[in-house]
Amino acid sequence: MRRIAATCEAVRVQREPGLDELGAFLKARRAELTPDGVGLPDSGEPRRVPGLRREEVARLAAISTDYYIRLEQGRVQASTAVLDALAQVLRLDGDQREYILTLAGKTVMSPANRAARQGVGPQMRYLLDDLTLTAGFVIGRNTDLLAWNAMAAALVMDFGRIPEEHRNYVRVLFTEPAIRVLYTDWEHMARLAVSHLRMDSRRNPHDPRLTALVEELSVLDRQFRLWWTSHDVALRAGGTRLLRHPVVGELTFERSTFTCAEDPEQQLVVWTAEPGSPTYRALRCLAAGTEMASEGLDGVA
Repeated sequence: MRRIAATCEAVRVQREPGLDELGAFLKARRAELTPDGVGLPDSGEPRRVPGLRREEVARLAAISTDYYIRLEQGRVQASTAVLDALAQVLRLDGDQREYILTLAGKTVMSPANRAARQGVGPQMRYLLDDLTLTAGFVIGRNTDLLAWNAMAAALVMDFGRIPEEHRNYVRVLFTEPAIRVLYTDWEHMARLAVSHLRMDSRRNPHDPRLTALVEELSVLDRQFRLWWTSHDVALRAGGTRLLRHPVVGELTFERSTFTCAEDPEQQLVVWTAEPGSPTYRALRCLAAGTEMASEGLDGVA
């Protein structure tokens, strides 16, 4: 394997939050791997800490150990080639690779200091209103909950009773006791949501609202604090949602996500049920009992 000349590729930079985060992320991922898992022979020597040693990662990525140590310390900038090599060694998935590239400044980030909440356009509101048997949510940057339809309110909660500055999907997951009961797989869903927030955090690193949210939840909830510091990242994607609704019982949805053309930092998230399924029949009953045409249930930030 051709050794990458780290001294040629490293560029000394002033200490930046992104590089510190990159180092912490690399360290967290390194701790999750074993020599056997990456094809290294077992030396038989006892290990003082879990995971791979720094020199093992460096050798597999064809960089010097000193260079890798400085990467974990946030002291040097890395090239895309080095980051790709580390992504392969550390078994990173596509989302995680994008994350480390963003941390290292290799992808375009949103403008700094996005303190203001986003607005939702009229076309999106019309679409939400038309989804009478589908729960629809509009999620903005930092998982802000920007809008929802009547079915979403009937299934989850009336988000309108939450002050606008606190309408955030991750915050709701950790601060609303009823939500923990509603999601039958709450722990999985909450941890996934934290990984989405962590991914968003690098697109808007100087957002004071994001900083306040993370600080608040880190104090309020031990699980959030542990998951946030684990540096797991993921983009929003599809999947199954399992609910235990107090009125219509057990429900199973498929989750789909669509990016808004007018504002790529807004995503429409919909929960759909297979026509004729027990969940679909339950939705029809729920819709009939909650007056879906009522404008009072519609939510717009």
